[in-house]
Amino acid sequence: MTAILGGVIIIIMHVLGTLSALMALMSSRTSQGAIAWIISLLTFPYLALPAYWIFGRPRFYGYVSAREERDSTLRQVLTRFRRDLEPCFSKPEESSARLIAVERLAMIPMSRGNKAALLIDGEATFQSLFEGLRHAQYYVLVQFFIVRDDRVGQALKQAMIDCAHRDVRVCFLYDEIGSRKLPDAYLVELQEAGVEVSAFGSSRGWRHRFQVNFRNHRKITIVDGIQGWVGGLNVGEEYRYQSERYGHWRDTHLKLEGPAVLGLQEAFWEDWHWATGNILSLNWQAQLTEADQHVVIVPSGPADHQETASLMVQQAIHGARERFWVATPYFVPDQGVRDALKLAALRGIDVRVLLPEHPDHLLVFLSAFSFLPDMIAAGVKIYRYQPGFLHQKVFLIDHECAAVGTVNLDNRSFRLNFEVTAYIPSPVFAAQVETMLLEDFKASRPVSIEEIQSRPFWRKMLSRAAYLAAPIQ
Repeated sequence: MTAILGGVIIIIMHVLGTLSALMALMSSRTSQGAIAWIISLLTFPYLALPAYWIFGRPRFYGYVSAREERDSTLRQVLTRFRRDLEPCFSKPEESSARLIAVERLAMIPMSRGNKAALLIDGEATFQSLFEGLRHAQYYVLVQFFIVRDDRVGQALKQAMIDCAHRDVRVCFLYDEIGSRKLPDAYLVELQEAGVEVSAFGSSRGWRHRFQVNFRNHRKITIVDGIQGWVGGLNVGEEYRYQSERYGHWRDTHLKLEGPAVLGLQEAFWEDWHWATGNILSLNWQAQLTEADQHVVIVPSGPADHQETASLMVQQAIHGARERFWVATPYFVPDQGVRDALKLAALRGIDVRVLLPEHPDHLLVFLSAFSFLPDMIAAGVKIYRYQPGFLHQKVFLIDHECAAVGTVNLDNRSFRLNFEVTAYIPSPVFAAQVETMLLEDFKASRPVSIEEIQSRPFWRKMLSRAAYLAAPIQ
């Protein structure tokens, strides 16, 4: 009897492996990924099946279904919001050819009448954010990937409770994987004060229980639909002060005012609807500012039909005429982005990539060494930030455009995480980002090919092995 049962289990595993291999054939985003999964699923289904259902699914199908549901039930809200926002959209002649693709990826036109304030490091960011929460009148939307129960996390909790006590509606959304150490008592205290709390719930429901590899990496705060914050900072002491392990934590956030805030709000609104099923009643009336900066908000994630984040970065690189500078803590870009960076350098563009000196994710750090020599040989300048840990996600194009958001240059941000970027074609804002990055480069050291090639063989081998795991890092 035991032998028969074992035989049945083996047959079932191979049938499921074959069916999953067919799914990988039809849905994998790259041919290399499809081949790797098909061979694994057909040869070793006992090990490959659980790995595929956790790490191999290319799209967040649950969110896709929720988006379709939203499109049918909430279409009127979105249509009215977009119609009311039309006077704030930039005119066609104001959108250069290199911005049209970004607007189409964002699925919303660029808006005018915005004010973008660069917030460098944690003190400036949390001072600005908490000040905004103190003056909230109607509602507050708070979303972070990581929230810690430390001094900064307690300060955010108290700020949200204070809002709730003033009869300001507060919605708090967190990623349950990024914030896995957040104690239940933290959430209960918020709920008892009247704050609406929800985990993002990537594995919500039995149909989506294996989708734990998808994360919501967005960091968005909205006050009354007129002020918004977005950028690289999560909520924790290391983000505001410094990391006990790495010292100074170098990060960048952004405060927005104007119609672009509604783009951030729409991203939160959609995530909230997925997480809770509820429809938030919000302010969708845009308020223009005298700064009159142009901004397009680009949400991206594994429910998109296109690989939005990767295509956005590639378009930015291809559109550069003089320079493309990027700062990212995690640098394992896909082939398209690597080729775009090399081609830009080969045609004489000043291409600089700013990375941390010391890793907080070892596999990601090691992976980069497998392709850095080719990039440096093509003329891409690689820098390592020295004073502490560099966590900002910023890029600068020529003297005209800059972007701040949550996207890292790795497979996770390109294909597995929900992200959001504020893309700002403003010479004034670009000049501010230039000044900031020049200071960062002063605090960094250039990396040479000789340095990488002189590493021991075993470290080179580790780098190549780590790079094989890039799709799930």
